[in-house]
Amino acid sequence: MFSRLSKPGVPRSVHLFAAPFLWTVVGCMLLFRGWGWLGPGAGRLLIIVSGLLGTLKSLLVLDNMARRSIRRIVLFKDGTCLGAVYSWKSWLLVALMIGAGFVLRWVGQPGPLTGMLYCAVGWSLCLSSRLGWMQWFNLLRNNEIA
Repeated sequence: MFSRLSKPGVPRSVHLFAAPFLWTVVGCMLLFRGWGWLGPGAGRLLIIVSGLLGTLKSLLVLDNMARRSIRRIVLFKDGTCLGAVYSWKSWLLVALMIGAGFVLRWVGQPGPLTGMLYCAVGWSLCLSSRLGWMQWFNLLRNNEIA
């Protein structure tokens, strides 16, 4: 007889750690890959454009997503499934972004433009993750994480 599979439930504090952690890790990976495609010398100056574009994306789009995610997580009860760290819409967006990255690399050889886009998205994820990290550190400071 099959036993009922249990969901991977975790404390709310784990969700508050996981949300910015995932954005930070993915952001750093994108920055690393994008940097390699920018090219040597003057091509590396595109990092400035990437930083500006990424900052705009962070402040105008991702910060709002991060705030909504934090508000959702704060309302969680301990034992909520770890996969609930992001809404299904956010997971769908993740899948679409992974697909877009695959198509972008498949269509042509990654170069400075692809590198600039990867760096911009990576920077925006890292910058917006600060909101989740602030919430998590606030829990630490208030001794709410055991």
